[in-house]
Amino acid sequence: MMSTECSLLLATRNQGKRRELETILKGLPCRIVTLEEFPDAPEVVEDRSTFLDNARKKAQTLARHTGLLTLAEDSGLEVDALDGRPGVYSARYARGEGSTDAENIERVLLELQGVPLAKRTARFVCQAVLYESDKEIGQAFGEVCGLISENRRGHEGFGYDPIFYLPEYGKTFGELPASVKNRISHRSGALREIRVILEGRFRR
Repeated sequence: MMSTECSLLLATRNQGKRRELETILKGLPCRIVTLEEFPDAPEVVEDRSTFLDNARKKAQTLARHTGLLTLAEDSGLEVDALDGRPGVYSARYARGEGSTDAENIERVLLELQGVPLAKRTARFVCQAVLYESDKEIGQAFGEVCGLISENRRGHEGFGYDPIFYLPEYGKTFGELPASVKNRISHRSGALREIRVILEGRFRR
């Protein structure tokens, strides 16, 4: 039998990420809670040098603040021709905090001008961490490889999705329906592992 007397906080204010997380974790025997229910929750500055450390910082800070089991993730785009950039700066690549998705995409495309498609290899990565009080109780990593297209394609998803091209599908993440993206993405890869951890934790 599984316990239903639990809450899981999703430590993100990014609405696109929140929707993906809620979809992937749907059906867990716990109440999914978002930061909208905690307007006084601190803004966690993602100033660490790795996705794992950023995710751990968010999970720990917000678990302490809310007293809830907390799931945090940090994810981003790594482009080989840009020496792994934008990496942990993915959300603020164009001009620091406040950068828009469109601005971030434009900077990546400008920096890759003249680079042929075959050499525009890239990956989306996601690091997820579970925290409760002061204890880390699980972490998981997800990755999906593709290419950076030469222009925007599609209007689905968010972030760099319109320029992340998957040759096996002949489409960018921005062209794929959410049902497909949520099955193959870096975030779904990490969250499937987290889901297993949670299911084991809630089972009695």
